[in-house]
Amino acid sequence: METLNLLSDLIEAAQKAGADSADAVAVEAISRSVSWREGKLEDAEGSEGQDIGLRVLIGKRQAMVSTSDRSPDSLKQLVTRTIEMAKAVPEDPYCGLADSALLHTGPNAELELADSSDVDTDTLKSWAAEAEDAARAVNGVTNCDGAGASAGSWGITLATTGGFAGHYRGTSFSTSISAVAGSGTGMERDYDYSSARFISDLDSPATIGHNAGTRAVKRLNPEKLSSGTMPVIFDPRVSNSLLGHFAGAISGTSVARGSSFLRDKMGAQIFGSDIDIIDDPFIVRGLKSRPFDGEGVTVNTKKLVDAGVLTSWTLNSATAQQLDLQTTGHASRGTCNAPGIGLSNFYMAAGDITLSELMADIKDGIYITELIGMGVNPVTGDYSRGAAGFRIQNGILTHPVSEITIAGNLMDMFARAIPANDLAFKYGVNAPSIRINDMMVAGG
Repeated sequence: METLNLLSDLIEAAQKAGADSADAVAVEAISRSVSWREGKLEDAEGSEGQDIGLRVLIGKRQAMVSTSDRSPDSLKQLVTRTIEMAKAVPEDPYCGLADSALLHTGPNAELELADSSDVDTDTLKSWAAEAEDAARAVNGVTNCDGAGASAGSWGITLATTGGFAGHYRGTSFSTSISAVAGSGTGMERDYDYSSARFISDLDSPATIGHNAGTRAVKRLNPEKLSSGTMPVIFDPRVSNSLLGHFAGAISGTSVARGSSFLRDKMGAQIFGSDIDIIDDPFIVRGLKSRPFDGEGVTVNTKKLVDAGVLTSWTLNSATAQQLDLQTTGHASRGTCNAPGIGLSNFYMAAGDITLSELMADIKDGIYITELIGMGVNPVTGDYSRGAAGFRIQNGILTHPVSEITIAGNLMDMFARAIPANDLAFKYGVNAPSIRINDMMVAGG
């Protein structure tokens, strides 16, 4: 293909200009989006981009430069600038291309990442309008804070002097709505959205609007809460944030820097023995599925927590060298920077009990539907965040609560986590409802 040939020529030119090795990545993207409010189009945007990034390595020095100009003169200048930068920067003892023995070979897995449908702006407007109409139709909804819809397609191409050359493309579609219930100081907001690779997998705009409106109305007239220690259940919309904190703690970058509260816990029992946490790049139509990583390395499904035991960090080639390990195929890549670390479809496996069973024995607790702020210390694991949700009394949800703070330490929270069986793959990071006993809750 044209882009792959262009990248191959680019890294060859870099070697002729003095690079010991090089790689080049191209990202080609097209997107459309609309914002809709009070029955009218508020904004419509569209963009197209074709960015190319070149990384060259000279000894233990590396540099990255990007351009959106594919003309021969521009690409020639790109090589010259990148070579000059690499000669001037300090040495990085851990930089380098991925080991050629670890590179992806053969055809890409059949992941169904790209929908052939062409969605125009009028279609996006109809999605957003339908979501807003459905939200407004909910009794108690007084306004909408805006609806939106988007469609995008993109392609990623990577070539390296280590022998890798690959390409894949994907699409994404989404609809969202924020609904307002009540009035004055008693107003409450909530939202819903759906995102998918294929249009056929999207929730209908009417369902999204109805969900947002219903959730907003349920939050009306929140009651104050006394402070104390009690069980907390995280709704799946927010339980995935706990996995996000875990992902940051097992990132090779954090571990190598000594800035992770899990830095000394490899092989230790972190979660209960009934919990598995998995990173799966091969989920068909998965939002984060991919056939290879940002360095061209073969990707695999990895059980990062197996029966509660931490089994692996997430590593790219640089952090693997720093930790004297092997890359795990978790390199991420943009056009302007050296490879970072990124997960694919990351999730906690479902438990064995329903949500009703999970809360059945709770005499007094909190069901969290919203988290506010980022009061988490990644070095110590100390956790403190604003929250809102519903009171659990005698095993059932009762009245809404807001302006509360929940606090604990992630090590203790992970050890006490109990998952329900309601896992659904709606986001890039997914978890079922999660119960954690004995959390500190401070009322407003």
